This record gives sequence, C-alpha cells and structure tokens, in this order.
Amino acid sequence: MEPLLDFFRQHLDPRDLTLLLLSPLFMLSIALEAWRFRKVPGVYTWRDTFMSMNSGGSYLFVDLLLVIVLVIPAMQWVYQFRLWTIEITPWTFFALFMGVELLYYGFHRASHRIRWFWCAHVVHHGSEHMNFTTALRQSWFYAIAGNWLFYTPMVWLGFEPHWVLFALSLNLGYQFFVHTQWVGKLPAWFEWLFNTPSHHRAHHGRNPVYIDRNFGGTLIIFDRLFGSFVPEQEAVDYGLEHPVPTNNLVWLNVHEWAAMLKDMRRELREKGSWWLAFKHLWAPPEWERGDVA
Repeated sequence: MEPLLDFFRQHLDPRDLTLLLLSPLFMLSIALEAWRFRKVPGVYTWRDTFMSMNSGGSYLFVDLLLVIVLVIPAMQWVYQFRLWTIEITPWTFFALFMGVELLYYGFHRASHRIRWFWCAHVVHHGSEHMNFTTALRQSWFYAIAGNWLFYTPMVWLGFEPHWVLFALSLNLGYQFFVHTQWVGKLPAWFEWLFNTPSHHRAHHGRNPVYIDRNFGGTLIIFDRLFGSFVPEQEAVDYGLEHPVPTNNLVWLNVHEWAAMLKDMRRELREKGSWWLAFKHLWAPPEWERGDVA
C-alpha cells in the first residue's frame, strides 16, 4: 500500500485531488439527506446506496490512476502545441470555467447519443433512486472511453492541463448537489441560469418527455440555447429504459460494453458487414438495423 501512496504523491498535483478533498462534505451531505428521508420510502434503499457508494469509491481510485498514466501525459502532449500560454487570473479562470462548461455539455450530450461514450455513462443512470449517493455512481472506464478528449481544446488554446482538470473537478463537485429530492424548485432567475436539482431530476427520468434532456453541468443555458432543455413537469420515473439490475460492481461497469460487442458480433454473423458492426460504436445506443426484431 505504501508504494502505491508514494506513486500518487509523486505524480498528482494538489488540484487533481479536488473531488477527493470534497469527499468529507459529500459524506456529510449524504448522512443528513438519509436522516431527512429516513421515513420516506423509495428515496434511500440500503442495497442501492451501498452499490452507489462502492461505485464512487472505486471510481475515484481508478480515475486518479488513469489521470496519472493516461490523461495528464496526453494533455501535456497537446499543451506542447498550444496557441498561447494563458496565465490564470480571475478573468481567465472564469473564461476557462465557461469553456469547460460548454465542453462538458458536448461530452454529456455525446454520452447519451453515441454508444461508445454511453457504454461508460450508462453506469451513472443505473440507479432507480434519486439521492446524493446517485451522484457517486460513475464508470471506471470514462478515461478509457476518452471523456478527457472533450476538454483538450482548452489545453490547445493555452490553459495548463492541471487547471483544466481543476475547473472540471469544480464543475463535477457542484453537480453532486443536484442529485437530490430534498430541494424543490429554486427562484426563477436561478432556475433559468443554473443546473438545479429540478432540472437534473428530469435528466435522470426515463419518462419519454425527459429522455436525453438537460445535459448542463453547472449551467442550464446551453440546453436552452441548443434546444435540449425541458422543465420538470410530471413525476419522474428514475432509471434506464431497459434496466440492468445487478449488485455486481464489475458487471455494473461492463454490461453495456458487453452488449455492444454482442451486437457487433451479430452484424458480422448475420450480415458479414464490418460497416454495420462498427456503426454500433458511433450510432445512438438504441440504434438497430431495420430488420432486427
């Protein structure tokens, strides 16, 4: 264990530890919310909560490791070809944060409409409950799927990679607090500008009206601008359209990858078509050939 800790100490910048440092606040919030809803059925179940927290803890470890061995080296390579060198000031950090927010919107929308990215993101939508622990359900394979590629434009423009990842960590830290039923609708000006629990409850719904909506991270303005916004209207039915019930942490992370490979093999077996097989990588998750039952 000590050699592993030394490895992290040598290779991680303090800014990369933002989410880890926020963990005590997250745990306190979960404890308070669980106490608040202790007599309300359906908000917390121990099995779902255990799976979400187990997923979050393992994700944090795996993601920190991949940041060291994959993400930072790749971003540093891109940084060599930057257009400018942008020093961090309050104004440039605001610009960085807004740029990361726009790119997060692109990543999040792609994660719902491109199956390769959905294979990782589906983990987050697997819970049929909405509480703070739902925010912890994250995939081990985000970095492998290439989520970090969406943020390399900020590195190419001239922002140092650790600052880009720090801005993203603050974005994700804010998002923890929108995974709750504790907060109703906030003042109209706040709901218009920011991603809120109300907007994000709709995002997690499998009701037809809510599917593939509200992709913003801290803000909701890009959803309004690009036509993907919907307000919370009817009661939200949380979870996936086609649930994959499992208490196996490994299967939680790999089931959609396995399903995608199965579909690709079927195309080769039935049609002998590499084009149709590979189309499953970039087509929407629900895409099938017209003659598939």
